Amino acid sequence: MIVGPVQATDLIIHCMKAKLTCMLSGSPGLGKSDIVKMIAKQFNLELIDIRLSTCDPTELSGFPMIQTDGTAGYTPMNIFPLENTPIPKGKAGWLLFADEMTAAPLAVQSAAYRLILDRQVGQHNLHPNTAVIAAGNLSTDGAITNRLSTAMQSRLVHLELTVVPSEWLAWGAKNKIDHRVLAYIDHVPENLHKFDPRHDDKTFCCPRTWHFISRLIAGVPNEELGSLQALLAGTVGVAAATEFVAFTQIYSKLPTYKEIIADPLNAPLDKDPSMLFAVSHMIAAYLNKADITQGMKYIDRLPDEFQTITLQNLMSREPKLKDEKDIQKWCIRVGSELL
Repeated sequence: MIVGPVQATDLIIHCMKAKLTCMLSGSPGLGKSDIVKMIAKQFNLELIDIRLSTCDPTELSGFPMIQTDGTAGYTPMNIFPLENTPIPKGKAGWLLFADEMTAAPLAVQSAAYRLILDRQVGQHNLHPNTAVIAAGNLSTDGAITNRLSTAMQSRLVHLELTVVPSEWLAWGAKNKIDHRVLAYIDHVPENLHKFDPRHDDKTFCCPRTWHFISRLIAGVPNEELGSLQALLAGTVGVAAATEFVAFTQIYSKLPTYKEIIADPLNAPLDKDPSMLFAVSHMIAAYLNKADITQGMKYIDRLPDEFQTITLQNLMSREPKLKDEKDIQKWCIRVGSELL
């Protein structure tokens, strides 16, 4: 089944509670690892990241070892939490992330059977407070993949991840993605993920690479972004980088945040959609509790759709602002259930 990140997260958690292993498949760069990290954080679990593509079968089934009584047995790697392993201080247990499952050789897949279904490493049981999630790329994506054996297929609950721009924008606002990136993707959502396994560029647009762009432009003024053109092109591709830099130049035509707060009723307001996306995300990135009253006066001048965009992103960044009187008035006036 094909699902977006929010639904995928809920369904993976449901699998965890049923003591089953979910296999999250998807194109490179969609954020599969980020979903697993967020789940580990949500449930206060120690994350153990195992890249199956680089594993040897003995790492999953145990290494042969001569016992004190002269017999041989298998000793598991110390990365696995076994029944007698103390739970890390401040944690509720472990989340074992079996990543790159589809890139693992069949011999490694076979060694992982007991880990995935029986929660065992060789003859040793995993700690009962251990959840397991698997992930891998699609065979159609041009990434290194091997077919999952039918035995492995039936040991997993399968989900295929797709990109949902609105969900990524909400995540981006909450995780301090640069507001210029958010405004651009909101304006051109089809550029969030443009992946063709036969592409000629050295890279491509995806949630991962737009996150890289956000880090590259942090603190860089709009007028200086052109000097980073080569870096940006090497991150999301030439066409997207060129379009993004061109988009950011509209910020020179916008009122500054200080100008908006100083005189919200008279600060310039351009009705061009690209300008509205830019100013909405700029306000959402900077508005704080002290400026709420002035900021809402300007937000009220925006078209209804962009008022909602601004406040959705603001609430994602600072949920506590929802309780502010001016925002409560806005919710009552428009009957919004989005906040």
